Amino acid sequence: MIVRLKSKIIRKWLIRKNKSQNWLAYRAGVSSGYMSQLMDGSRHPSPNLRERLMDIFPDCEFDDLFLIKDK
Repeated sequence: MIVRLKSKIIRKWLIRKNKSQNWLAYRAGVSSGYMSQLMDGSRHPSPNLRERLMDIFPDCEFDDLFLIKDK
């Protein structure tokens, strides 16, 4: 199973909160380059990173932020 970020949802949230992708990377504890790869789907978040992202987006459920796909 592959877990991907729902980048459109996250981008909309960042715009509404007037935050940048770099801000999100800093809060999640990853580099801005890695966050860019997560957002474009070329990398997949680890369980630990998914947990940190869930903490950053407290109003969102798992299925709001992530998409689970079969390989």
